[in-house]
Amino acid sequence: MNSELLEFTRQALTKGVERSEIERTLRQAGWDAADAEAAVGAFADLKFPVPVPRPRPYLSAAEVFIYLVMFTALYDTAYSLGAMMFHFIDRAFPDPAQMRQWNGFNAAVRWNISCLLVAFPLFIFTFRSTNKAVLANPTRRSSRPRKWLTYLTLFVAAVTLTGDVIGLVYNVLGGELTIRFGLKVATVAIIAGGVFAYFLTDVRKEETA
Repeated sequence: MNSELLEFTRQALTKGVERSEIERTLRQAGWDAADAEAAVGAFADLKFPVPVPRPRPYLSAAEVFIYLVMFTALYDTAYSLGAMMFHFIDRAFPDPAQMRQWNGFNAAVRWNISCLLVAFPLFIFTFRSTNKAVLANPTRRSSRPRKWLTYLTLFVAAVTLTGDVIGLVYNVLGGELTIRFGLKVATVAIIAGGVFAYFLTDVRKEETA
């Protein structure tokens, strides 16, 4: 947060100016409403001779590591699950134009299952650990690595869903929509849509909090 903005807010609170008046003045001066609200919110609403600052989130190497592991495990889980479903769809609805070696199918599915057996438990473990840390210390909810990786995940999921819909529309307009392709589109939509919906809800809860 801008140090000049914080210093102005601190001095205004020291002189007894109401919080709503400080926010209104900052907005009139051209500051964004969110910045003005954050500046006032940086100080606890306590009766004390001087403004009491709230604890501010900090960036630690361990925290970055945990979030990187968690989101990497999430991406690996989503990709492996989607790839495995694609293999089963191809097996159930084979494309006559493509000759497929079913020995390759067995190896591919075995690899995807191996990835899921490692990545998914790792994601669950790190996910629970980070949630417990946030419950114990709510300021961790504003962690920079958490926010950046959450929005990156939303971006990846949104791009995937957009490409999924574009592919569906393209095949419909070309009259080439098949059960095989439709099932693959549905698989991507369910996985990417589920990830997008969860993290979007989580972001909105954080903003409300």
